[in-house]
Amino acid sequence: MTGSNDKGWIAALPMYDFPELAAAHDALWGAVAARLTAAGVTELPRELTRKVAQWDVWRHPRLLLGQGCEYPLIKSCADTIRLVATPCYAVPGCTGSTYRSAVVVRRADPAEALTDLRYRRCVINDLNSNSGMNLLRAAIAPLSWSERFFESVTISGAHRRSAEMVANGQADVAALDCVSFAHFQRLYPALLANLRVLCWTPASPSLPFITARATNDETLRSLRCALVSVIADSSLAAVRERLFLDAIDIEPDDTCCEVLKLERQAAELGYPNLL
Repeated sequence: MTGSNDKGWIAALPMYDFPELAAAHDALWGAVAARLTAAGVTELPRELTRKVAQWDVWRHPRLLLGQGCEYPLIKSCADTIRLVATPCYAVPGCTGSTYRSAVVVRRADPAEALTDLRYRRCVINDLNSNSGMNLLRAAIAPLSWSERFFESVTISGAHRRSAEMVANGQADVAALDCVSFAHFQRLYPALLANLRVLCWTPASPSLPFITARATNDETLRSLRCALVSVIADSSLAAVRERLFLDAIDIEPDDTCCEVLKLERQAAELGYPNLL
């Protein structure tokens, strides 16, 4: 039923796939795969792909189901993917299918507002990150006076490492997406004990589920139906709760206009770069 693009599929959910959540993600994929099989989708991967870099996953011509960060997806992968759905997470900072980043500082830091962080040390997970960079830039831009705001901006490579660097004094501030932050609170409470949320960034759509550009319309419909069914399945409640997965929006914004709007607004305010 799925045409010639149903062979050699891969599936990967790397964005929140911390080791402690691997079993839950495996269960989620197993449930989705069972429903896809029932819908006639063939040659499904038995396991999630975990040994391929996320950029290679996003550009894989046979990606059946993945998850990515909207900012790098729209900037660099728009011609290789289709948006499947936007997840809704049950954590502070999320409203419906949108999310925010928590701007965190050390618990003892005297800062009371973003303006108090001028000329302080910032750490971000990646220059291409929506939650770690783009949303933080959007929050800082109105305060920047079209000038350099931070003393320095260091790249950590991961939200957890950014949290560690703020906690141990290597940096003063980081923006952690609210879903990651909620997972850290549950999984790594000792790490979060020395941090506090100073404020929240503007919102944008949550990290979308995606498929390869070559995925045909019938398979796309099957993916959306499978995700809706998984959300409604009471037997999967514990899996969904483990992942904070609450609902699904099957009408995602294919243009990622909100993410690009925040980028554009920062540039118009004279703050195109997070510095």
